[in-house]
Amino acid sequence: MTPTLVIVPGLGDSGPGHWQTLWERQFGAARVRQDDPEQPTPEAWSARLQEVVEATPGELVLVGHSCGVLTIVHWARLYGGHERVRGALLVAPTDADQGTTYAQFPGVRDLAPTPLEPLPFPALVVASENDPFATFERAQSFAESWGAEFVTAGQAGHLNVASGHGAWPDGEVLLSECLHAWTPPPITRF
Repeated sequence: MTPTLVIVPGLGDSGPGHWQTLWERQFGAARVRQDDPEQPTPEAWSARLQEVVEATPGELVLVGHSCGVLTIVHWARLYGGHERVRGALLVAPTDADQGTTYAQFPGVRDLAPTPLEPLPFPALVVASENDPFATFERAQSFAESWGAEFVTAGQAGHLNVASGHGAWPDGEVLLSECLHAWTPPPITRF
């Protein structure tokens, strides 16, 4: 049985043309909707993710983008993860500890410091080499700290609509590979 995707958007709730929104419709995914999608806090955003995890039956794969990635890592620290979470696809993590992000989006600072403990489930970090919200080296460091696999998306900006990533077919390939790797084979009885 294929796990249910749980879409964890960043600031602004990943609008209508964003690949997360397209995947929600395409794959029948659950979605985390924050009360205030412009003012993230680790506690409030993690609590909402916990509510969605508890309300969504079956095995789950978390799909975070930008501040949604930080929501997932804060949630894992605050709630210890969940045994039904098979893995997480963590795309374009924002560096909340980086001062340049604050000028454009001051609410991001409330997600600092970024948790750097290993995640309690497998994860794949996808990062761009020219993301304005986290250096490539910082994204690599996050992946290493979280015990996650790491893949480059090349010169892809923030992997959002503004950088030309609406449907994001390469992301679907990565998602498919993750789902295959994180779904245990069926139990065969002899």
